[in-house]
Amino acid sequence: MLKKLGIIATITCSIFAFSFPGQSEAHANTHTVQKGESIYKIATKYGLSYKQLQEMNDKGESTIHPGDQLKLPVVPNNYERDLLSRLVEAEAKGESYAGKVAVATVVLNRVESELFPNSIHGVIHDGIQFSPVLNGTIKEAASAESKRAVEEALDYQGYDNDSLFFYNPDKAQSDYLSQKEVTTVIGDHVFMK
Repeated sequence: MLKKLGIIATITCSIFAFSFPGQSEAHANTHTVQKGESIYKIATKYGLSYKQLQEMNDKGESTIHPGDQLKLPVVPNNYERDLLSRLVEAEAKGESYAGKVAVATVVLNRVESELFPNSIHGVIHDGIQFSPVLNGTIKEAASAESKRAVEEALDYQGYDNDSLFFYNPDKAQSDYLSQKEVTTVIGDHVFMK
């Protein structure tokens, strides 16, 4: 009997361990500057624009030194890209395209923040933060517009690192969020840091 329970426990743990394939570890998305490298060379190596890499690392000037750690954008795998698109669809259905991009940007900003988990899956499934996870609407397919919004947010990384929260004050009340600094309002959503 104990042997059967051990086998079942091993199978259950294995299923759980592999139920979210290929989660990225965003905080591992860094580059250690080597002698002779420039922001331009590093950006080219990773297929980024010079300006994006500069913005992501608050490098108004282009001086970098060997040993410096530069942040790189989150590069989601197919699972995470789909998950983020479905979250955007569920959270921002009926909102403008700009609102959908902003929702995706909040998730990416959280991945980069030390305050939240360091993967898209981890951020989306972190506690009770996103109602579509709790009510199951995240399981519905994303529209083409939500998928495009995610792609734009991915390309936009580094240009807006401020917004970490959003909510619709007509649908939800939050003492915690009402104390946060508003970064922008798009449609029915208020974005904050």
